[in-house]
Amino acid sequence: MESILVLTHADETGSTLTKASLEAVTAGKDLAARRGALLAIGMVAQNSAAAAATLNSSSARLLAVSGEAFAQPRYASDAAACEAVFRAAQATFVLAPESSRFARVMAGVAHRLGGCIDTHVTAISGAENVEATRWFYRQRVEAGLTRAARPWFLLLEPGTHAAFAGQPGEAQVEQVAVELPAPRTTVTGMRAPLANEQTIRPDAKLLFVAGAGWTKKQPDGQVHAKEAGELILGFLNASGASLGSSKSLVDQGSDGQPVLPFLTHLNQVGQTGATPRHAKGLATCCHGEEPHVVGWRFIGERRAISLDPNCGWTRGKADVVYVADAFQVMRRVNELLELKKQLPAPSS
Repeated sequence: MESILVLTHADETGSTLTKASLEAVTAGKDLAARRGALLAIGMVAQNSAAAAATLNSSSARLLAVSGEAFAQPRYASDAAACEAVFRAAQATFVLAPESSRFARVMAGVAHRLGGCIDTHVTAISGAENVEATRWFYRQRVEAGLTRAARPWFLLLEPGTHAAFAGQPGEAQVEQVAVELPAPRTTVTGMRAPLANEQTIRPDAKLLFVAGAGWTKKQPDGQVHAKEAGELILGFLNASGASLGSSKSLVDQGSDGQPVLPFLTHLNQVGQTGATPRHAKGLATCCHGEEPHVVGWRFIGERRAISLDPNCGWTRGKADVVYVADAFQVMRRVNELLELKKQLPAPSS
């Protein structure tokens, strides 16, 4: 009987599956149900027993590789683990999250096993003929892919499926033995920015995008880049939103113009930047041109603040447009957020 394998991995704690992994489980269950196939879930984790607790009600065969060697992502150990789990499952389709940990190893694993691979998959449809959907050309062209070759590895974009949320409990896990090569790298620790310095937050509910208007001359004829930075960072810290930027704003530094020091090209959203997935988005001091708006393709609800009532956002590209001064609006919003923090917690 045909078998479908979902490969998952734990987060930095080593004992909890990532949200993207649980999304891949949902996609695997849907595909297995449509094809009447057996479902197996493989886990790469330091503590697989704890990681498997969330999969107790998945009705799937649970396979795992465990141990200190899998606490940190390494190509050699992760590739060997995924290969060993596959050989134990002998699957026709292999689904895995498009995470930084798996994206760098899965092509090599597919090559070792004589399979083929497609990445950035956003949907899997069909039963008799399975079709994988993905975007090309900066999310402007959507394509459906089918393959006859097996095994077929599919890396799923995070945020495209609902995360599996079954009833937790003690699960039966089959441990898979892995022959690991002698390690050539040593993980000495992790460096991460402070919480208030991290502006890119993929799991945030709101995406806040700053445009070049923040560093242009304001009604008083002066540039207020310092105040702009304080308002934006104040809002991000109070709301937990993720920060995006238009290309024109992050490029200004090379032209000798005022810049926001915390912005980099990693914040860039649009045709030449990222295409994030958030429930809501708020564009400020942006004009809503197509190269920028294409990065908002997967934002659920779009709002914008602009002094120009004829900007691109008002032409069907935003659900709500506030014709107002972004400095005044965000200053007031930050005041309200600060007042909310001072309110007493509701009694239970």
